[in-house]
Amino acid sequence: MGSPREARGTRKAGPPNARIGPHGRQRSGWHLAGHLQPESTICLVPLASSSNSVPQKWRRPVRQRSRLVRRSGPAHSRVEFAHPSEQEFARFLDYYRIRWQYEPVSFPVAWEGARVAEMFTPDFYLPEHDLYIELTTMKQSLVTPKNRKLRLVRELYPELNVRLLYRRDYQQLLAKAGYGALEVQHLRKEDIGQILISPVELESRIRALARKISREYRGQSIVLVGVLKGVTFFLADLARQIKVPFVIDYIDLQRFAGAQPQDRVRIVRDMDYPIAGRHVLLVEDIINTGFTIDYVVSELRRRAPESLEVVTLLDRPLRRLVNVPIKYVGFQIPNDYVVGYGLDYRELYRNLPFICTLRASVYDLPAAQT
Repeated sequence: MGSPREARGTRKAGPPNARIGPHGRQRSGWHLAGHLQPESTICLVPLASSSNSVPQKWRRPVRQRSRLVRRSGPAHSRVEFAHPSEQEFARFLDYYRIRWQYEPVSFPVAWEGARVAEMFTPDFYLPEHDLYIELTTMKQSLVTPKNRKLRLVRELYPELNVRLLYRRDYQQLLAKAGYGALEVQHLRKEDIGQILISPVELESRIRALARKISREYRGQSIVLVGVLKGVTFFLADLARQIKVPFVIDYIDLQRFAGAQPQDRVRIVRDMDYPIAGRHVLLVEDIINTGFTIDYVVSELRRRAPESLEVVTLLDRPLRRLVNVPIKYVGFQIPNDYVVGYGLDYRELYRNLPFICTLRASVYDLPAAQT
């Protein structure tokens, strides 16, 4: 399914069985760049025998021109694909928020003298996983030649992470991207509205927050105080990445609907660890109006900590009614109700490895996170 391109100022030539795409491009996964006479011979490098004889300077990947055709809309609708299955795969990647690039680079695989005669252009590159993807069908007439070509590419470029992908392999790719097989197989897809934050994005951002916290508290110890129970996953992953000494404690809150703002929240499970004179980091899953976190901060300040800062995974500043200082923010999100990664709707969906919205049909009554 790869789509070869000509080098500038050369003409196209190709294997007799090469398919031609809708825009006149070869669809064999190979790229001919030499200006060949009819009697010319393309010298393929034999596997495992003389690939080391190819000078390293000849094995320079060639960056391809952008295939962007429009600047608005979903990513999979902005690129000119050579085959409908490629756009389908891009739509699949977009849904799961897996970053991708379409045919960004070609790899020389055959030379005529010192000139590049053929190139291999993988369909997709997934930068978060440093993985090149070449799509294929189940037709054996296509699979066998592609496997042979991939063996040649791997021989010439042993550091290259490239994979031939069948549609049946999509679930394995999701597992590599952090979407556990259990969740993907058993979650009803019609429940999910939109994935807002992918597992990879969560992991990267939490690692960055932990680095910043470790740097700013260098030489000190801290007390991590989690607000149960949506914070469980976030606090665990954050703590694993923090490099300064710390202890972990929790508080649990009870909320009273209909009461005055100052009476809506009470601590029902208090901390075990004294925080007087300590550096405290209050860890929240999501902050909306600010009433809850304002109450907790006020209660903890009465216990005379040396310092008290707030870190939250998610923040909705547009819903803020109380001005509370938040030093560390993972993501700002819109006003939609979200679940996953510890956040729930009626105690469900906490175990999703991503953060998403739910379709309106899931809710019996509108619910609001506080």
